[in-house]
Amino acid sequence: MDNATKQSHRILDLEKGRNFRELGGYKTTDGHTIKYHKVLRSAGLGDLTDKDINFLSNYGLKTDIDFRSKDEAEKKPDRIPTGTKYLSLPVFKEDETEASKIQGTSIPDLDYVPIDGYNHMLDAYLDMINGEQAKTAYQNFFGELLGNETNNEVLLFHCSAGKDRTGMGAFFLMSALGVPMTTIKDDYLLTNKASKSYIDNLLSEVLEHEPSLVDTIKALMTVNINYLNTAEKAIKETSGSIDNYIKDELKVSSSDIKDLKKIYLA
Repeated sequence: MDNATKQSHRILDLEKGRNFRELGGYKTTDGHTIKYHKVLRSAGLGDLTDKDINFLSNYGLKTDIDFRSKDEAEKKPDRIPTGTKYLSLPVFKEDETEASKIQGTSIPDLDYVPIDGYNHMLDAYLDMINGEQAKTAYQNFFGELLGNETNNEVLLFHCSAGKDRTGMGAFFLMSALGVPMTTIKDDYLLTNKASKSYIDNLLSEVLEHEPSLVDTIKALMTVNINYLNTAEKAIKETSGSIDNYIKDELKVSSSDIKDLKKIYLA
């Protein structure tokens, strides 16, 4: 299976679900593979159709982790299958990525956009590493991951765009499972492909109404490897390595890591 085929299989085809992706199939450095039907990442669930909800029910969705702020979640509540556990774990007090503000209004009505979207995003990534609220959210995320023990029961985690808060969640989980950093970074960047049609349409609207904002909106609504590199640098400054950060800052023990590997790896 070539990379394009693998990526198309990884991106779930929902009617109104954007950036829905399987983490199953990724290989670890010691030859194991993340199981399918165990963990998904996505953008918001507020626009899902009944058909989408039925798809997720049949797919095995049992836990929905929402990394959005309280305000974001109240404005656009998740639509999930009956019987799915919903848990709010806000990474920020308010959406520092600005994604929910841009998605939640038409471009001509935008009342605030950072002038320098790129550097704004670098600051948001630093806060995801150093902020106490973010650390608590990701600690609790690992607690939920450790409780997802039954085969073919799926845990999904998401934010508004499914790229930054969600991207860091995937970064932490795959690092803990022993997935190579090159694979983790490829998965991180896959957001730009999975959301391409949405982003292209958005940027066309920006170009029409507020052409001076094209670069900053693009910086806010896509991922850039420099964002993740900024997080990695902060992790090294804080803890020396990602393994130490997960252990010391996110409170995931060696025993927890073994349990995670039993749950998620084949």
